[in-house]
Amino acid sequence: MNSRVPVRLEWDTADGPRVSVEAHTRVVNPYGCMVVLEQALALEHRLALSNLATGSSNAAVIVWKGNPRPDGWEYGIELVAPEMDFWGLEL
Repeated sequence: MNSRVPVRLEWDTADGPRVSVEAHTRVVNPYGCMVVLEQALALEHRLALSNLATGSSNAAVIVWKGNPRPDGWEYGIELVAPEMDFWGLEL
C-alpha cells in the first residue's frame, strides 16, 4: 500500500557511533516497508525501525536494495517480528 509514514531508522556502524536517520516510507505492508535513504547500506544490514506516528519500534533487516536515485537509495526493509498494527493503518 502506498503510504507516507514518518519513520526513524537506527543502526550501529563498524567504526563509530550509532546512526539515526529520519525518513518517510513510500510503501508499507504488514511485514515491512520501502524507504529512500542517502546512506548506502548492505543487504541483510540489521537496524531498528520506529514508526514516529504511532511510537512503535521493531527490529528490521534490509532485504532489497534498488538502484541509486537522485534522492538516495531505495531499500526494502523487513520487520523481524511484525505486529499487525505496527503502521497504525488498516492493511
